[in-house]
Amino acid sequence: MQPTLMVLAAGMGSRYGGVKQIDAVGRNGETLLDFATYDAKTSGFGKVVYIIRKDIEKDFRECFFDRIAKNFDAEYVFQSPDLIFTEEEKARISSTRTKPWGTMHAILCAEKAVKEPFAVINADDYYGRDAFKIQYEHLSKQLGDSTEHSMVGY
Repeated sequence: MQPTLMVLAAGMGSRYGGVKQIDAVGRNGETLLDFATYDAKTSGFGKVVYIIRKDIEKDFRECFFDRIAKNFDAEYVFQSPDLIFTEEEKARISSTRTKPWGTMHAILCAEKAVKEPFAVINADDYYGRDAFKIQYEHLSKQLGDSTEHSMVGY
């Protein structure tokens, strides 16, 4: 069973001033997500799941996702309070919240899309291929019913 790469890409970019997840950084218009996805696939990951906000879906698909999905088992899910909170809970705790709910909430939103061991990265960080190789080596040794996961941290 090949592990999955889970990519947290629902950030608001409020300090940055925009959707940095899909801004080009490379000579040929590559994004940090291009580099991470390539490194993960090259290292042996079998799938990638991006967690995004609904309001960036169109730009995300056009600038990045449609191209990636042609060459790699890829999907995306939305980070939304609706996915894990009841209506009553959502009304109580999210009445004034406009920002995404953070890492743990994002992972829970992707629960149905990921059934294998997985690694978690942030969309706006550069990790380098060695980080993905280390994660793959660890996760690929887990049994099929394992709930093992990991996150590259710096």
